Amino acid sequence: MTQVEITGETLKEWGHTPGKEFGRALEIAQAAAAAGYKLDQIRAKLDTMKPPPPPPTLPLQKAGDVPFHFNIEASDDADEIRNLEQVRETMTAVMRTPTVAAAAVMPDACPAGPVGTIPVGGVVAAYNAIHPGMHSADICCSVMMTDLGKIDPKAVLDAAEQVTHFGPGGRPNGKRFTMSQNLMDEFRENRFLNNPKVLRMAVEHLGTQGDGNHFLFVGRSRKTGRTAIVTHHGSRGPGAVLYKLGMEVAEKYRRRLSLETLKQNAWIPADSEDGREYWAALQLIRKWTKANHNAIHQATVEGSKAQPGDRFWNEHNFVFRRGDLYYHGKGATPAWGDYAHDATGLTLIPLNMAEPVLVVKGKDADHALGFSPHGAGRNFSRSEHKRRLGEVTPEQALAAETAGLDIRFPAGAVDASELPSSYKNAGSVVRQIDQFGLAEIDDYIDPYGCMMAGDIPPFWMDKKKRKGRR
Repeated sequence: MTQVEITGETLKEWGHTPGKEFGRALEIAQAAAAAGYKLDQIRAKLDTMKPPPPPPTLPLQKAGDVPFHFNIEASDDADEIRNLEQVRETMTAVMRTPTVAAAAVMPDACPAGPVGTIPVGGVVAAYNAIHPGMHSADICCSVMMTDLGKIDPKAVLDAAEQVTHFGPGGRPNGKRFTMSQNLMDEFRENRFLNNPKVLRMAVEHLGTQGDGNHFLFVGRSRKTGRTAIVTHHGSRGPGAVLYKLGMEVAEKYRRRLSLETLKQNAWIPADSEDGREYWAALQLIRKWTKANHNAIHQATVEGSKAQPGDRFWNEHNFVFRRGDLYYHGKGATPAWGDYAHDATGLTLIPLNMAEPVLVVKGKDADHALGFSPHGAGRNFSRSEHKRRLGEVTPEQALAAETAGLDIRFPAGAVDASELPSSYKNAGSVVRQIDQFGLAEIDDYIDPYGCMMAGDIPPFWMDKKKRKGRR
């Protein structure tokens, strides 16, 4: 009797895929053929060894299928028109993601990456999904205000300059704040945060503000005449590591559930074990970030001998659960009263260093998915703004744009991309907040001055570079 010849090509024709079990299946098939089994008998025997077919992947949604609320308008300025077109283009691509239920943009919206990346000022509601890319690496970027009474604002800014920390890295030994042991224990119990790097940074970065557009602002309440301090920063190193870990897990689900989805819009199913752990990690990072603000405010109170009054805060890079939807705000502020257990009904909207910080009551507008703006946004990049200064030095621009204000750059040089002219027109943003019914202004904190982080390398780094060029 002639022996049936079976090769790897035979197995492929039968629907087997090269992989871990392919070689073993071929060995079994060839042994069965040598023993005289018929071809159909061998094929039937091997059918039980086929890997299960992959689950069907979720297709992208069609443009126009998802409700989209556009709470922004452009003047006839070419930069604003171009910015608006880019925001619409990128948000339209975001809304094709299979999980998205609705989206909105705020008056301060501007692109924040390649097309298909949620823009600053963007809000996305998703079914059973947490999208790490939609809260970004600066998780829980937030603002906190403390009423400091009738104290001289200069004394407050001087005291704050002695206790806060801008720039990369954390605080050195001897200058660190103490992290709550209870919070550290909670970090250790969460598999996303029980990470040597996260735990180390949670200690070292407490009481730090980072770089970029993060600031410490001092001004006076227009309503009461009392001095107030406002800080702006996020979760620093611990949040950045959590974001990276979250994106890695989300990518595994993207490959399994929706290969067509853009990598930056990958998600973790909220009802999965990964989703529950990641959600818990986000809440702990929120606690840490609030403690970070509190540490700086309390140290400033003690250093200035102020008599503090009310203190409140709100985040604008975060995920919020409401009903059965997860709301991702990227540079957008929740505007419903009970969005968190510590919500006070008031939130803060900074504009730029020469303009007041707005204290507002949110209006929970349906057409804004319950959000309001987080600031003034930009119409063009940092590098483009610097290019447009031409022969004007950053120091000259600062003097012209902030006359009468006490502006300090702790990195040692003026970052022109954080000057008022690098942001959208503050008056236009305030007008649109009212026009679209996004929030009601309760008070203005008029500026005395601020410390602005900026993207200028610290003086010691610049000195090291100069030395290396010699």
